[in-house]
Amino acid sequence: MLIVDDLYVSYGAIRALKGVTFSLNQGEIVALIGANGAGKTTILNTISGILAPDSGVIHFEDQSLTEISSAEIVEKGIIQVPEGRKIFARMTVRENLELGAYTVKGKPAIAEHMDSVFEIFPRLKERHKQLGGTLSGGEQQMLAIGRGLMADPRLLLLDEPSMGLAPLLVEQIFEVIQDINHRGVSILLVEQNAHMALSISHRAYVLETGRVTLAGEAAELMRNPLVKEAYLGG
Repeated sequence: MLIVDDLYVSYGAIRALKGVTFSLNQGEIVALIGANGAGKTTILNTISGILAPDSGVIHFEDQSLTEISSAEIVEKGIIQVPEGRKIFARMTVRENLELGAYTVKGKPAIAEHMDSVFEIFPRLKERHKQLGGTLSGGEQQMLAIGRGLMADPRLLLLDEPSMGLAPLLVEQIFEVIQDINHRGVSILLVEQNAHMALSISHRAYVLETGRVTLAGEAAELMRNPLVKEAYLGG
């Protein structure tokens, strides 16, 4: 479904990605794990068209993404849920969700997507008139993911969904990610909580300073001594 091949990306004189290659098959959850500054968010932003690569290829279902705009990428069904949630604090929960559906044609389709989001996140239905900025951190993360789902994604790019959340909420968010995947959405997951990411993913790639250093089945990487030592607390 997604092929990233020999991707190089720079911020000015700083080379952030150095020949990154990986793939994602339809129906998979694929995790990108690594330390801060490894290049994980840069990969998502380049797939989304927010950053332009120096060189390399990104193909989504045999179509190149590197020559088209972010808006066209969204229309293809690739939706990014950004790190830090970035919800609209002064808008209600419902208004935030409606903004996520700006590519969806027709009120009946938008209402159907809203019902689906409320089914996944009953808390958002309870709080639909509440301002986004008054929600708890966990509720804001639910809203950020729900806003992404309003666009009816085929591939969901999740950037650090567990950041800043209490352990119990982290488990809930990862259960939701699995539920979304079971509903037919493929997921590329960037996550510092390597244990949780590997526990729900089919495959994973380990990034270090802009390069893929390890790749394989998620369960296999969980048992890898190098991964255990660096990311799973030994």
